[in-house]
Formats: sequence, C-alpha cells, structure tokens
Amino acid sequence: MGKAISKNLELSTNEYCVRFVGTEPISKNDPFWNRFLAYNLIPPTSLNDQLSLETRIEPLLQALVKNNPTSGNFSTLIQIFLERSTELLSSTSTQANLFNWQLYNILFLIRCVLKFFTEILREDDLMKHIEFKGSGNTMEAFIGALVGIIVDVPIEDSTYLIHLESATCLLICLSIQYHSGGRSDQSIMYRLMMKGKHVIHAPILVKRLMTNFIDQQKMPPGFSGGDGNSMVLNLASNIWSVLTFNKKSNEEISDSDEYSYQEAPLATQSLLLLLVLVHHWTTLSNPYRNSLFTCLDSQDTNPVPPSNVASLFKIDFNLLYLALCKKAAGDAATLLLYLLLHRNHSFKSYILVRSDLDLLIVPILKSLYNAPNSNSHHIYMSLIILLILSEDDSFNETIHDLKLKNVPWYVERALTDISLGGLLIIIVIRTVQYNMLKMRDKYLHTNCLAALANMSAHFRNLHPYVSQRLVSLFETLAKKYNRLMLRLKTDNSQKDNKVTVELDQESDDVEQDVSVLEEVLRMVLEILNSCLSTQLGNNPNLIYTMLYNKSMFESFKDNVVFQDIIHNIDIILKYFSQLLHDKSLEHEVDAHQVLLIIQQGVRGWPKERLTKFPDLKFKYVEEDQPEDFFIPYIWALIGQQSILHWVTDSSPSIVVV
Repeated sequence: MGKAISKNLELSTNEYCVRFVGTEPISKNDPFWNRFLAYNLIPPTSLNDQLSLETRIEPLLQALVKNNPTSGNFSTLIQIFLERSTELLSSTSTQANLFNWQLYNILFLIRCVLKFFTEILREDDLMKHIEFKGSGNTMEAFIGALVGIIVDVPIEDSTYLIHLESATCLLICLSIQYHSGGRSDQSIMYRLMMKGKHVIHAPILVKRLMTNFIDQQKMPPGFSGGDGNSMVLNLASNIWSVLTFNKKSNEEISDSDEYSYQEAPLATQSLLLLLVLVHHWTTLSNPYRNSLFTCLDSQDTNPVPPSNVASLFKIDFNLLYLALCKKAAGDAATLLLYLLLHRNHSFKSYILVRSDLDLLIVPILKSLYNAPNSNSHHIYMSLIILLILSEDDSFNETIHDLKLKNVPWYVERALTDISLGGLLIIIVIRTVQYNMLKMRDKYLHTNCLAALANMSAHFRNLHPYVSQRLVSLFETLAKKYNRLMLRLKTDNSQKDNKVTVELDQESDDVEQDVSVLEEVLRMVLEILNSCLSTQLGNNPNLIYTMLYNKSMFESFKDNVVFQDIIHNIDIILKYFSQLLHDKSLEHEVDAHQVLLIIQQGVRGWPKERLTKFPDLKFKYVEEDQPEDFFIPYIWALIGQQSILHWVTDSSPSIVVV
C-alpha cells in the first residue's frame, strides 16, 4: 500500500473497472461489488495527488458517462451506499473497521464519478444518471444519507474518512451551480439541499460543521504519512492498490492552504461546506444560514428568548473564538468571522467584551501587512471586519488599553510597547498607501478611512511612530494633490491655446483623480480633527508631530474645500506654537522640553474655541446582491483549499509524480 503511483500503471485495463463502466447492468446483489470495492487507498491530500488520480481515471469516466444510461451502474452504486449507510450506526465494534473501510471506498468512488459528471453534464442530465429507472428520490436520499452521517456518526479513527468524504460529496453536489453558472434558487440540487426531509437537521449540521472546524482534528494515523500503514491492514485485494500516493514532508509544502488541508482535512472541508451552504439560496429561506445567524453561546446560562425559532442551537463561543484566532489569517476563517460579526448579534457582543482581542486582531493586521501576498478579496474582508468592530465604542477604547511588547513581523522598524490600537492605525494607513501605489481602489480607501474615523475619537496615547505615520499619510496625499492641481492648471492653460480631444480626456482623468484625493484628504483631516477635539490631552506625541509639520497644514487654510475642517487644526497649532515661542524666549527648548510644554499647555487649553463637528460614525452596509462577490470567491477558495481541482479554461496542467 505504501508504493508511489507509477506513470506506467493503467486502471483502464483493470477488469473490475472496465466492467463497472461498461454497458452491462450489474445487480446490487452481484458478488462483483464486494471485489470491486475491496481496494485499499491512502486518499489524495494534495492538489498534485488529486490531479494524478484524475488523469488515471478520466478514460474510465468517459466510458461511464457514455454507458451509464444503459447500465445504470452508477445509480446502483449509490443504492448500495444508501443500504450500507443505514447499517453504519448499528455496526458492532468488531465489525466497525472492516465495515467502515468498505463504506469509505464506496463514498470515494461516488465522489470521483460525481466530480467528473458535475463538470461535464447539465444538471438535468446528471439527475438522469442518478435517478436511473428509479422513483425519482435517489438524489434526495443520497443527500439525506450524507447529512445523516455528518450529524449522527461519531468521529473516530475508523469513521474520520467517511466524514471527510461525506462533506466532500456534498461540496461536489453543490458545485453544480458553479459549473453551470446558473442561479442556486433555480437548481434541483439546491432545492433538495434546502427543502429535503433532512432539513430538520439543519441546525445540528451547522453545529457539527462548526465543531469540526473548532476541533481541527488531524487525519488518523496511517492516512497522513507515507509509511503504508492502515487501520485495515491485510484486507485489501490490491485491485486498486495503484491508487496510493507519495507523501511530501512538511518542509516541501509551500502552500499554506494546501498545508491546512493536509493537517486537518475534515476541518477545512467542513468550513468550506458551511460557507457554501450559507452563501447560496440567500433570496429564499435558507435553514443553514438562519441557524448560523441565530446560534448562541453554550456557556451562557441566560434563558433562551421565546421568540427564537427552531433553527437555534448552542455552541461554545470561547472555543469558536480561539479557533478563529488561530486561523484568522486564512480566507475561509475570515469569511466565517465576517458572517458571525455581521449577522450574529450574540457572537459579536461576545467578542466585544473579551479582554484578549489581540489574539484575533494581530493575525488580521499581519495579513494586511502582507497585502502583496494576499488576494484582494481577503484584504477587503479583513478591512470590513475591522470596520464592523470599529462601530463599537468599547472596542475602540479597549484596543488602546492592550499593550503589545513587540511585533516581530513588522520589519520597517522595531515596535516595542505599542498599543493594539496604535498597531491597527499603522497597518490601516499602510494599506491606504499600498492601495494608492498598486490597487487604486476607491472602495478600499473608503473602508480604511471609515474604520479610522470610527476610532478617531478614542485615539489615546498614540506612540510617536503612530503619530508620524498618521501625519505622513496626510503629507503624502497633500503632495500628490498639489502635483495634480499644478498639472490641472497647466492642462487648462494649454486648452486655452490649443484644444485637442486627447488633452480633454487627460484633463478629465486628472479632474477625477483630484476629486477622489479631495475626499480622502478631507477624511484624513476630519480624523485628525476628531482626535484632537476629543483626546487632545491624551495625545502629546501627535501634537508634537503636527507642530513639526505645521507648514504643510497651513498651506491648505485658503483652500475652500478644506477651510472649515482645517480651522480647528489651525487654532490648535497656533496655540501650542505660541507656547513654544514664549518658552524659547526664556531658554533653549529641546525635544523633551517640547513634549513637557505641550503636556502643560493642554491644561490651559480653551476647548470652547473649537468649532463643533458631528461625530464621525460609519456603519458597514452589505452591498446589493452580495452573492456576486461571495459565491465566485468561495468556489475559488474550494479549488485552492480542498484540493478539489475544478476543470476550467485556466486549470493548471497535470503533474504526474
């Protein structure tokens, strides 16, 4: 069993495989099935393994799709699975290993066939293959059996792979929408998933999938390494023993998503299945979505409100929080966190009162710091999570109370004794600047600045470096704005002399850039004004930095776009400039004394001199038809993280090992 797959071994000539895909109908009571399904397999745990497998079996599957309308052998295989699955819970302990091994083999074979069929067949044609001369309920029974296994069967070494294949088969069934490009609410498969008899188990299914994610249970011994051991030693007939794969060492694995799957495939697959279930069928009543959004903390002893519907279940929020913290840098976990924060009021409230928010926020900030290595979707979702959290004043206060001793992954400079809030400000500013250089996405700017605006009234004791970065952001934007204004003035001057279509187009582009920059600059000024108006005494480092760069702010005083908002900043800078001037007449003032003068000057600061502006409050609102964003994103993640290689025009070439 431990042998690596060979380039020369061909399944296409195996007598059992050839018979299964042929035109001859095989009765479910035929002894053939016991021999055919008696193979021993280390399941593929990498994309390369999966591609190798698909290469070997594609000729067989091509024959099956041609001959199955005559033989019905695939439908028979599903019927055998349905019978075996009903026996799963009643198996005695002495039978369990052998029985579970056979059931896993059936599921794995169904998975291989289903994946190929969903990629090349229309949904109605797929149903004809499955409902071959049947009563028309085979597919619903199959989905129900898969759900039943996930919900009812304990996860043990002997059942782990059955759970994994059950989740994988459900994902493949639901991929019909991805391949067809149609609407899920018009899909037969989704209608069965959302309205079948098994829907009564929707809350338990969601709970089990979340529990699998929390547990991060590893592959059982014998299936996660290359030693060739197995829990069913000596049972295999070697009919399909060629389906074993080389195992790579941890050092050879470079892709973190694939590594996560190899470490805890059931956790990965369960999370992906949950995301598919809750992001489809959103315009109609989705029992899985409702269950996720209404779940409560199992450690909360308060009585459940009587208004809560039957979709309610309880789960340990502490364990869920810790699992999300551990996986916060990943796309799929970020999506789950977003859903819970955005739609589950109980979980959001639970997070906001935790005293260890750094466990969650620091990994998110690290992902944003590594933005060039992240996809744009992940950057968006991470920023939206920060925006949602920043809507709460207690969060904005807590993050400045949490101190970080060091931030080893921040390489620009050593950050010691910085607050979590300070680190958050630095990383969001860095994201804005990265976006200006690379992505130039106005929507991303908006989310970044909205989060900073929500937090601005609570900026406290900002680190000198944080103050520098905040002022530097304004300086960078101001310089770019001045350059564009000069260019616009030059273009207008040239227009007066010679009008050309090309010049008109360039001027329009510059005017648009100026308009965007004015919005961003004003937002940054509003953030500074909000901070100084409410937390002047708690931010001497920020005042110091702004005084050092006061000429830059003064240059905007006469600009009608910014006059009102820069008025307060000008008053503050003039006040402290005068104090420093007066002290400098008495004796020489160094940097340390400047800070002391600022701290002393705050005590006599006349607050009434400032113009009152409305509080900066921004709230995240999900866009219309969010499925247009989420559904392609989730299916792309499944292709990356579950090793279910989807056949598309851009599919990677097959690599044989």
